[in-house]
Amino acid sequence: MLNIIREVFSYRKQFLSLLVGVPSYEKYVEHMRTHHPKDPIKSRKEFFCEAQEARYNGKGGKVSRCC
Repeated sequence: MLNIIREVFSYRKQFLSLLVGVPSYEKYVEHMRTHHPKDPIKSRKEFFCEAQEARYNGKGGKVSRCC
């Protein structure tokens, strides 16, 4: 039973990130190293800003839609 609880809690961060639409930087890095080893890997900040831009279509830091 304790092992099941530990496993559930180990996925909480991933679940919450997916729930609110924030992609995983760690998964991005893993993908880049595996499939695109010669390409540069973005910093965490660059990755997050690009993800926000893609999700909210922000122009100059402003959200251009409400939903």
